Amino acid sequence: MSEQPYKIAVADEDLNLLQRKLDLIRFPDELENAGWDYGVPLSDIERLAARWKDGYDWRKYEAELNELPQFTRDIEVEGFGTLNIHYIHQRSPEENAIPLLFVHGWPGSFFEARKIVPLLTSKSEPEHPSFHVVVMGLPGYGFSEAPKKKGFALSQYAEVGNKLMLALGYDEYVTQGGDWGYVITRKMAKLYGGKYVKAWHTNCTLASPPSFTRHPVLALSHFLHTYTPFSPYNEYERKGLEHTNQFRTKGSGYSAEQATQPQTLGYSLADSPVGLLAWIYEKLVRWTDGYKWDDDEVLTWISIYWFSRAGPAASLRIYYETVKDRSNLDLVPGVPMGVSYFPAELFVVPKSWMRTVGDVVFLAEHPGGGHFAAHEKPDELVADLRKMFGKGGPAFHVVQGKSGYSA
Repeated sequence: MSEQPYKIAVADEDLNLLQRKLDLIRFPDELENAGWDYGVPLSDIERLAARWKDGYDWRKYEAELNELPQFTRDIEVEGFGTLNIHYIHQRSPEENAIPLLFVHGWPGSFFEARKIVPLLTSKSEPEHPSFHVVVMGLPGYGFSEAPKKKGFALSQYAEVGNKLMLALGYDEYVTQGGDWGYVITRKMAKLYGGKYVKAWHTNCTLASPPSFTRHPVLALSHFLHTYTPFSPYNEYERKGLEHTNQFRTKGSGYSAEQATQPQTLGYSLADSPVGLLAWIYEKLVRWTDGYKWDDDEVLTWISIYWFSRAGPAASLRIYYETVKDRSNLDLVPGVPMGVSYFPAELFVVPKSWMRTVGDVVFLAEHPGGGHFAAHEKPDELVADLRKMFGKGGPAFHVVQGKSGYSA
């Protein structure tokens, strides 16, 4: 389990192959004035593909990524052998800083965290703590090795995260995650909470609708909201439910495909750079809240998938393997939980629903922002973590009395 320094070094032949494939693009036709109604506009993909082929400099951004402190480590996963895991590990100048594990989702990668790492690890100030930050590349994503056997589900992702933190010497730590990062860190809190995981924070505001058998009062409140003019929810929550229902109706088709036939979709994503670009670019635009994407920023995000160790198809299988695992619906008791609301998140459910997930001790509501909070709203997300774990916060001193403040 020894740590190895890591630098990204995409082979010249892989860059040349990408160029050859971009030389052979066959674009689809498009209806007049279609806009975004049918999916990504042709003009957007033509522009991005042209930039990727003739103007985008991967070596420039590879060098920038290599300024991050990257490592790999072999992690033994019960029943699945050893996986070589890629991660960022940036320690704070404060020795007594709080260890924090950041876990991304799909279609993200370690790239999502690059804005928050320097903020979280900055020197403690009177008004905020500091963190030692670990950004785990999920197995099958980016430059982490992918599982080779069927059945690699939530418990296994959680095991990798916990073993990585323990191997780095963090016997007690906190977590932050959105998308699959939320689901995985929730599982980590369930399996390792109390002993290792001391608190967890998420920007994914997803919880199951309350049932009359488990949460009768909440279920009655939701019934009143749905079938009567007397809604118990505030305006933010009502708009959130409208947004959630719209996403379920018009935006979740990708998930059904990835959860049922990931291999079929994988052929297109692995062989066609433009297919991969369109599949992910749609989410980058649709799932953010008016975020101004730079073309090179998009292409770096996509290139990490194209040049990933196992190829982009490997990132889809988490949907298939975990859709059958209902264990993550269980309550996570006894582990302090923080929740940050961003209105363009895919699911924005009432705050009372999130209290059915775990012991919510911190809630923050933001007027803007979407699915990729660490990328879109790094200052706001970091501010929430500082409030949750700082002096006067509900999770202050939760990790062996470490606050991140100078002694």
